[in-house]
Order: sequence, then structure tokens, then C-alpha cells
Amino acid sequence: MKALRVDKKKLTVREIEKPEAGGEALVRVLLSGICNTDLEIVRGYAGFKGTIGHEFVGIVEESSERKLVGQRVVGEINAGCGQCELCSAGDPRHCRDRTVLGILGRDGAHAEFLRLPTINLHPVPDMVVEEHAVFAEPLAAACGIMERVAIDKSHRVAVIGDGKLGLLCAQAIALTGAGVLLVGKHAEKLRIAERRGIETASPRTMAGRKREFDVVVEASGSPSGFVGALELLRPRGTLVLKSTFQGPGKVEEIDQARFVVDEITILGSRCGRFQPALDLLNKGAIDIDSLISEEYSLAKGVHAMERAGRKGVLKVLLRP
Repeated sequence: MKALRVDKKKLTVREIEKPEAGGEALVRVLLSGICNTDLEIVRGYAGFKGTIGHEFVGIVEESSERKLVGQRVVGEINAGCGQCELCSAGDPRHCRDRTVLGILGRDGAHAEFLRLPTINLHPVPDMVVEEHAVFAEPLAAACGIMERVAIDKSHRVAVIGDGKLGLLCAQAIALTGAGVLLVGKHAEKLRIAERRGIETASPRTMAGRKREFDVVVEASGSPSGFVGALELLRPRGTLVLKSTFQGPGKVEEIDQARFVVDEITILGSRCGRFQPALDLLNKGAIDIDSLISEEYSLAKGVHAMERAGRKGVLKVLLRP
């Protein structure tokens, strides 16, 4: 089968052996989505070698659960050991021995086939088209913010970054009734949020809004976003970090005394549960179509990755 592979920062589309189910589910990939994390992995993030990609929708070809065979599915990306306390409690996201689809110890979704534990798979509602279903993983990550911090209509929330994840975060948080401001540099991207009734602003207009927000979500994908996000937080506010990137952050630029003096809470937020995301997709509650920029065949995966890294480009999809 064809697969988009990375090895020592070199990206190629290669023919490799089709995986065997081996006690897991074998999924034929219908569509996969290029994420900023994929771009960072090629730059060296996570030290991964193999098939990249973790956003997908596919059809189950083999599974011990016969009712899943032939169904369209999406899949949670963390595969736990199945034995530890976390896995036994039904949450392998931080299992010490986990593998992560296309990120850690497990070949990913930019391929014709992939394998995942059956427990990771979620059937896609009939009304959800493939191009929307492939967003289940990043939308789950956006919904995961609400797992980490309680947000309701009494809160003022700022989201830093108008890329794919920032736009999903802003839309998901706005559904709580909270007042949401999306801060970004691209007028055409900000208009996507504005059409959903979300307030927007550019970084240069934010000087007068320091210490105004109860919660700030940093989703810019840039180390500098941390500094700007911190300035917007009120005392006893919560900073939620969503960005992952290769290389060190600029910690020396941060007034670390503020964490103590203003009693700031800092939370990391990574993967969310898929069911809330699928429910939102089924209701049509999120504008997905505006987030899709381009689609390529898997054979053109290297070019697609180059396009996904261009400024102004949102989601790039790959079809095997």
C-alpha cells in the first residue's frame, strides 16, 4: 500500500506492506487530514519515524466486533496498554505505555490502511459526510478544553490563533454561551468566526485589553503565543495551552512572577473525547466547510504537506 512516511526529517510517499489486523481493527482509510502536528513531526517534533497522520475517516475491513465491519469510523489516537489503572478506567490518553497514531510508536493515517484497537473506533453518523467526519479528532481536541476547565456564559474567553485549531476552539467554546474573542492575523480566517457571531481582533488592537479575560486558549502554534496569551489573563485566570511545536519556547521573555502574584492557572490540553465532537458534527453545529482549503491524492502527499505549511492555507485533505 501507499503511505506518507517520515524518516530523519525526510518525507516520502512509499509502497510498504499493508498492515495485518493482529488482534486490532484494520481500517481502509477514506480520507485523512493534515494537521500542524504532522508538519512539526517532519521538523523533528516527537522524534517519530514512520507513517504520519492521525486525523481520518475510514471503513472497517476486519475487527473482532463483527458489527463494526463495513462501517464508517473515526478513531481515538491513543492506544493504551489495556492493563494499567488509566486503561482500566477507560482513559488511555496518558497510559505510560501507550502508542499514538502517527505520532508515537504506531504508523498513522496518511496511508491506504491503518490499524487501531477496536475500542478506539467510533461509528460515524449517517448524516455526517466524509469531509466533516475527518475533523472529528481536531474538534474533539477543541471540545477537550471543556474537560480541563469549566466554561459557561459568565466567562470571557480569548482564543489566540486563527488557524484550524483556533477556529474550532472558538466555535466549540462559543456554544457554551461564553463571550469569545478570536485573535488572529488573517482577515479571511477571522471572517469564518465572525459569521458564527464570534468577536475577532488582530494582535495589534489588543494592547488595551490586557488582564480582561477569565480564560485564554493559546492555539497559535507558535512559541510567542504564550507571552501574548498571558498578557490577556485577569488575576486568577486560566491559561490553556493547545500548541505543540518543535524547538524550545521563549521562556525567558515571560514574567514568571505573574504566575505567583496573579495566581494564574496553567493547563495543558491535548486530546478530547470523540463523542461530543461527533454529536456537534451530526447537528451541523460547527462550520467545517470553511476550514477546508484543498484536497490531494495520497500519491501527492509530499506536495500536499508543502501546501499545508503555506500561510493562509487551512485544512488540506488526502484521499488514498
